[in-house]
Amino acid sequence: MSVSFVLEALVVLAAIIMGTRAGGVGVGLWGGLGTFVLVFVFGEAPGEPPAAAVAIILGVVTAASMMQAAGGIDWMVAMAARVIEAHPKQITVIAPLTAFAFCVGSGTGNIIYPLLPVIYDVSYKNHIRPARPLTLTVVQSGMALAASPVSAAMAAMLTLTEVAPYNLGLTQILAITLPACIIGIVVTALVVNRMWKDLDDDPDVQERIASGVLAAPEARQDAVPVGASSGSAGTSDTPAVPETGSAPPAEPASNASALTYTKEGRNSALVFLLGVVAIVVLGLFPNLRPSFEVEGEVVSIDMTTTIVLVMFVVGTIILFVGRPDVKTVPDQSVFKAGMISAIALFGIAWLTATFIAAHEDYIIETVGAWVTDWRFLFALAVFIVAALTTSQSTATRTIVPIGLAAGLPAGIVTGMWAGALGGVYTLPANGTQIAAANFDLSGTTKLGTKLVDHSFFIPMLIMSVVTIAVGALIGGVFF
Repeated sequence: MSVSFVLEALVVLAAIIMGTRAGGVGVGLWGGLGTFVLVFVFGEAPGEPPAAAVAIILGVVTAASMMQAAGGIDWMVAMAARVIEAHPKQITVIAPLTAFAFCVGSGTGNIIYPLLPVIYDVSYKNHIRPARPLTLTVVQSGMALAASPVSAAMAAMLTLTEVAPYNLGLTQILAITLPACIIGIVVTALVVNRMWKDLDDDPDVQERIASGVLAAPEARQDAVPVGASSGSAGTSDTPAVPETGSAPPAEPASNASALTYTKEGRNSALVFLLGVVAIVVLGLFPNLRPSFEVEGEVVSIDMTTTIVLVMFVVGTIILFVGRPDVKTVPDQSVFKAGMISAIALFGIAWLTATFIAAHEDYIIETVGAWVTDWRFLFALAVFIVAALTTSQSTATRTIVPIGLAAGLPAGIVTGMWAGALGGVYTLPANGTQIAAANFDLSGTTKLGTKLVDHSFFIPMLIMSVVTIAVGALIGGVFF
């Protein structure tokens, strides 16, 4: 191990740590500073900046922000709430699966915020401990972006795996991550249904009902009972949410009938979702994409270009069917979060690309031997970075290139990557975790006081481990 490798590795780690402390665009700024040090101080050649991933993010964010400005997110939320309320007894499974479907379709975890009070209300009325569906719904959103064709995390992953020699395109990635995530959710739901005391047997909840602080399930109305207190512990500050960039609504509706939407919003959402379907179809059937002759060889346009072009078309159609106020697009939470993700991704990805390119042979010889013998070290590394940065795209661009350079099969890398992204909920510092705890008036969803004693920790571990194992199996056997 050379001295330069150690010093440059310390620069990379320091940039990641300082970027994590700064949060948001600070991740990108510190990544850029680290790249400057590697180039100007250590004399390394600059790696290739992640222009393709940033292009995908910009294209998707533009279309998604247009949809949100037209009211498309409101329609998605209302539809998801109807599904949840239609199956109250199975809410522990139905709620996270429904939220997963809409997170995948929209490419953002934003959608779960207004769903949380609906999930609480339905579960409480049906004598189901609210912490069970609430924690699963929150935790699944950490991994759902690994199964979304239009998320920032997928943009980062796709640009790494679709190139030679890996040749793992969008449809192959989805064939691994979608079933792995769904199985992870279902298995975790079965386990969580046996965790903790039932609502009617919980002495703390029954004491609050008896004292009049909390209305009994049968008598509960849609409005918040007077004098009811939050079920959260610890901090009540609204934290930064790198991947979604939104804060929980101040006064959310608590049932599906109260969630309204417009015809324009519905049409915009349908156009956006059709765009997502079109992207998947074009990825599945490359012959549908235009082909050009390059150096005597006929090749189809790549999926990066395809995604960007389709999203621009989608955004333009939304202009007509949704009639959003274009001036408000930069104010949308999806737009703000997307810009933060693009900046953070650009800086940190450029840093890791520069470091890996400078020491690729050494990484293959040493790190490659480690992950070949203990493959799940790769998943652990992604999990830890996701926990520290609370950003799926940052964890992707930081660790996945190292795993691929070390010689891990792309299919196995993809499968483990999906589950390891659940690490973003290791600490109770995300907006969705705080929102879920605050919306749970029964007090069963807790943020804890010792970092890992919160209600989300065990469901997060179970879902991550199951998804990692299933994803690695699918990726290893079929890809």
